Amino acid sequence: MTKRSCLSVILAAGEGTRMKSALPKVLHQIAGLPMVAHVVKAAQAAGADGLALVIGHGAEEMRKAAQKFAPGTECYVQEKRLGTAHAVLAARDGIAKGYDDILVMFGDTPLIDPAALAVARGKLAEGAAVVVIGFRPPSPTGYGRLIEKNGRLVAIREEKDCSEDEKKIGFCNAGMMAVAGKHALDLLDTVGNQNAKGEFYLTDIVEIAGARGLEVVATEASFESALGINNRAELAEAEGIWQQRRRREAMLSGVTLIAPETVYFSHDTEIGADTVVEPNVWFGPGVRIASGAKIHAFSHIEGATVASNCDIGPFARLRPGADLKVKAKVGNFCEVKQATIEEGAKVNHLTYIGDARVGAGANIGAGTITCNYDGYSKFFTDIGEGAFIGSNSSLVAPVTIGKGGYIASGSVITESVPEDALAFGRARQRTLPGKGKELRERFASAAAAKKKAAG
Repeated sequence: MTKRSCLSVILAAGEGTRMKSALPKVLHQIAGLPMVAHVVKAAQAAGADGLALVIGHGAEEMRKAAQKFAPGTECYVQEKRLGTAHAVLAARDGIAKGYDDILVMFGDTPLIDPAALAVARGKLAEGAAVVVIGFRPPSPTGYGRLIEKNGRLVAIREEKDCSEDEKKIGFCNAGMMAVAGKHALDLLDTVGNQNAKGEFYLTDIVEIAGARGLEVVATEASFESALGINNRAELAEAEGIWQQRRRREAMLSGVTLIAPETVYFSHDTEIGADTVVEPNVWFGPGVRIASGAKIHAFSHIEGATVASNCDIGPFARLRPGADLKVKAKVGNFCEVKQATIEEGAKVNHLTYIGDARVGAGANIGAGTITCNYDGYSKFFTDIGEGAFIGSNSSLVAPVTIGKGGYIASGSVITESVPEDALAFGRARQRTLPGKGKELRERFASAAAAKKKAAG
């Protein structure tokens, strides 16, 4: 079968005033990705060769965003908002290129299932001129009804125009359509604006096509797939649905989620089988977890790579550039950023490792920090294989701790340490008998005087 070409026209020109935001509605995120980017991914998964993004409010911001999540997307500006058919025609130049299929989608439906789009395209391949994607909401109130007769779609009726019998129809318009490319512009150009609002409605092409004897049919998507986002509450609802889907997918692929409802994934999280994730773990964008890792409770991971059989947390934070090799450990209340923790190395507790390498088998004691920033520039710390860094040590970069090096607890290390050397970097302790009591009495007297003076 010859592959059919497809253009997806994504309508994203709405202002989204109900979001109460300066950010264009479709750039609000689900799982760390703008909702319109989810729509783009669905279109691509359904086989779209070209992407036409119709923008309006926040046009420049939308252009810049589109180049990040969908390079090569053609952006078209709808200067005036005169209805959905008018919006689609903003992409006239793209439609005129001669694609077999035209998918019309909305940038605020981030949960659309690519399979539903593929089914609609399949109907075009079978000879339909227009395919309307419908759904069955829990309550049809407020939605346009799909009026079918003998298996054909004859009209989309807005609720205010429905008869009492038509109001009982539960099959509603999801807004998305697939249109045969050879008919698309002719149908769209025929749409008029003789209605109360004086707008050009995309839904009118159903009756226009039917009147010409062209085949018009409806297909069905799930309610969740057709869910449109208009405000922050609906955004949160969509996030919840997306997360629920992703958690189930992870568990079915061999990942253990002890309390699934408390684990949050990003759109691009990769997590291997036999990984165990304890409650209240957050995966930000850019995370890759290999098989057999254990992620303890209350950990936050973003932009990090974790190899097999690593042990993370609890209360660990892996920031962008963290790279943990096989069997590495980053324990409780530790933060790692732009650093490599080599095989079997341990960063157990209360530690910051940034712009550094921790060699294989090295041990980093509690309270250790790499002092990587001087207020202007960042510097690198290299900790050799098998090194031991005593508790409460500060390693002032740039500095190298050689293989097998040993740093005494409480040290401030400002110079490199050779292999197998022992380094101290602390002042000699002095003990002054009785001075502790004297100091407390002096401080107490000063505090009492201050209190008295204050009245």
